[in-house]
Amino acid sequence: MRKLLLLPFLVVPLLANITGTVNNRTTGKPQAGATVTFYRFGQGGMQPVTSAKTDAQGNFAIDQEPGFQGPSMLRVEIDNVTYNHMMPPGSRAQGVIIDVYNASKQGADVKVSKHMILLQPGNGQMTVNETFLVKNSGKTTWFDPANGTVHFYLPAAAGGQIEMQGSAPDGVPIPVPTEKTSKPDVYTAKFEIKPGETRFDLNYTVPYTEGADFSGKIVSNDENTYLIAPNGVDMQGANLQDLGQEPRTKAKIYGLTGDTYSVKLSGAVAAAPPPEAADSDSGPKIEETMPRLYRNGKLIIALALGILALGFVVLYRSSPGQLQK
Repeated sequence: MRKLLLLPFLVVPLLANITGTVNNRTTGKPQAGATVTFYRFGQGGMQPVTSAKTDAQGNFAIDQEPGFQGPSMLRVEIDNVTYNHMMPPGSRAQGVIIDVYNASKQGADVKVSKHMILLQPGNGQMTVNETFLVKNSGKTTWFDPANGTVHFYLPAAAGGQIEMQGSAPDGVPIPVPTEKTSKPDVYTAKFEIKPGETRFDLNYTVPYTEGADFSGKIVSNDENTYLIAPNGVDMQGANLQDLGQEPRTKAKIYGLTGDTYSVKLSGAVAAAPPPEAADSDSGPKIEETMPRLYRNGKLIIALALGILALGFVVLYRSSPGQLQK
């Protein structure tokens, strides 16, 4: 009888263990011999706690409680690329599936589906925010430590000062190291491109004089490139196709039909409306972000570009042919 009473207490720790399978989506088979590391997040950041190896069927078991003492994470590294599985408190700990891919230095299945360039002039300087949506339709991760992956143009006037963040599919934004290539004013991102959609956000500032030419190049082989002028700013130049305004922010969107641009900007960003005039049901406004960006050119307005991306995807979904370069 005493043994039966003890049985529930023996079962609880067993059920609290983390179990799962690592699947290699490149080979279509379980990933045997992979190391699965369990991390906890605390005041000191992300700290490894313990690891386990997968068996021949790709299965693993870790004797830890994912919901204990805050969020946790599982990490697997394949071909020098890491794959993470976040485990917030209360998340499922049994039967976790972690998908991994083999890596390749060739990006044959990778394309820049959208490249958005937001130009924000003011106070003698201009902040340039660029967003790349990069789609990998293949079954391997593109990772080239020597040459990088996505390339981009940085004007000499920026002085080599740039900030870049990358978000892997289902990931969170993290800083991305960049490096100058052998080509003049061309830089590359040192970031792996996993199957799915990866997003890059970068920003830099250059001197600005109203009405002066601002030129740039597209070196990322985009499927669609957009130049965006905030509400209150007028943009003129060749190779631009007027796509109208984004409904929420009133930003003007232009499709670029070539791989270079030279534009003249005039006007100023419209001031944010007073709080009492804002529509409480209309969601966040891009105008509220822009004045702060003038005071600190190093801020990345990922939210603003996210609103723009969502806005004109909805606006032009019915006529995708308009968006082609």
